[in-house]
Amino acid sequence: MRLQYKIVVGFLFFTLISNAQFTPDCRSAIPVCGDAPISGIADGRGDIDDFDPDVIRQTGCLEKGSNSSANIENNTSWYAFRALEDGSIGFDIEATTDTAEWDFAVYGPDTDCASISTGAAQPLRCNYEANNTSFTGLGTNPESGQDGFAFVKGSKNTYDELLDIAAGEIYYILINNYNTNFDGDPEPFTLTFTGDVDALDCTFRDEFLGLDIVGCEGDPDVVLSAFRSPVGPDVASVVWSVDYEDDGVIDNTNLATGTEYTVTSPNTGRYFVEITTISGTPTTVVDDILIYFHAAPIVADIEITVVDYLVDRNKIEVLVNGNSDYEYAINGGEFQDETLFHDVPPGQNTLIVNDKNGCGITEEIPFLVIGYPKFFTPNGDGFHDGWNVLGIEELVDARVYIYDRYGKLLKQLAAGVTWNGTFNGKDMPESDYWFRMEYAETEGGVIVAKTLQNHFTLKR
Repeated sequence: MRLQYKIVVGFLFFTLISNAQFTPDCRSAIPVCGDAPISGIADGRGDIDDFDPDVIRQTGCLEKGSNSSANIENNTSWYAFRALEDGSIGFDIEATTDTAEWDFAVYGPDTDCASISTGAAQPLRCNYEANNTSFTGLGTNPESGQDGFAFVKGSKNTYDELLDIAAGEIYYILINNYNTNFDGDPEPFTLTFTGDVDALDCTFRDEFLGLDIVGCEGDPDVVLSAFRSPVGPDVASVVWSVDYEDDGVIDNTNLATGTEYTVTSPNTGRYFVEITTISGTPTTVVDDILIYFHAAPIVADIEITVVDYLVDRNKIEVLVNGNSDYEYAINGGEFQDETLFHDVPPGQNTLIVNDKNGCGITEEIPFLVIGYPKFFTPNGDGFHDGWNVLGIEELVDARVYIYDRYGKLLKQLAAGVTWNGTFNGKDMPESDYWFRMEYAETEGGVIVAKTLQNHFTLKR
């Protein structure tokens, strides 16, 4: 009899595992609804570290731990849900074995995996299972009847508060088995939504290929599965197609057949699947997903144009020949989305370009702005001790003449020479001094003579 019991339990466990839908990566989170319990499993942390173990040590109540090989993720499963209408949602995560220890975090609304991964998006709800119960989640523990409240470390209340949602909002659920799976097998759990379950949009499950994926060139492959559709294994045939430019024109109407298709970097495009069912109810099921691989910024593809120079407010503009979203910083300052920089100091400067999708950042790129310092301090401390037009060596036949306020010529400068604030060996007093620069520039293939006059301050 005991042997028969073991066989039955083993069969049930195998059935639960084989029917479970799961993905260990945020980018392929499974769209779910609240009309029926969801059988899930967790087995490893997938192809991508959703939390870089060298950078992110904590997300909400989930911690990396002190072990150098530890990670916030251990054995994970990611889900997503969309609100059909306003309401309050809860859920129960039930451990169906004694060897797992379940944690969870809920992110949203309308965030993305990149923001979750970098820590920019923190969980709205977070908690974990304790040894005195098999449940954790939002709302009320069905085993103990204890109501959830905001997470307090050490409270042993495994439930957090219900989550208020609004129509159209999308949320992610991370479910993580903190234990190491002592026998190496995947661990099962059951996810059951509670509260205003009718407020969840069950048509979201029709988007079974998942939410659009934004990745980086060189990322692991993305595996698309027809078995994630609402018809499950009721599959007679499958046809995959692709629109590489996402412009409404299908580039390949018969890309592949089979229940899975693997998208490799850098093959950006909108991928379509059409499933014909065995039962004929429904006859076909279709879905599509946009997968976009961004490239890291390359120095050779970055152009820096000095828009205005030799003026009071120097300006530069940055152009990146790339397919991503970038932000820019000069001279170690804050990043900005705008490509135009005002008040750029004259002389040597540096630019950094960062891919906002986390796909890479450049080293410092030096660039020169021709201009004149508005002051100098010839006190021998090694800083601003001499004055000349910075970048003068880039101009043709440039000569600079310095005058006092009465128009007396004090010094003539060329490239490689600076004025130290003296005249005939004597220190000149603090004051404003004037300069005139005569130089030439090439315009339309013709060398044009030009003159610039302005003033600067000597400080002691």
